Amino acid sequence: MDLLTIYGLLAVGSMLLFYGLEQRSPWFVLAFAGSCLASSLYGFLQGAWPFGVIEAIWTALALRRWRGRAGAGPSGV
Repeated sequence: MDLLTIYGLLAVGSMLLFYGLEQRSPWFVLAFAGSCLASSLYGFLQGAWPFGVIEAIWTALALRRWRGRAGAGPSGV
């Protein structure tokens, strides 16, 4: 495996991890957004620009969700 493949594995793997933890804290939603951004970068570096674009959209959606949850108070609702 080359470094780009390892980077992609870590980026997508962290997306899965943080997506599973989102209900625990708004900070995991933010971490998911960061992982989506890392995956988007991976897509563009790999040359799979459609993947990069879709992951960039997921980043924006996750950031929007984080802003909504972070402002909702301790319950996160």
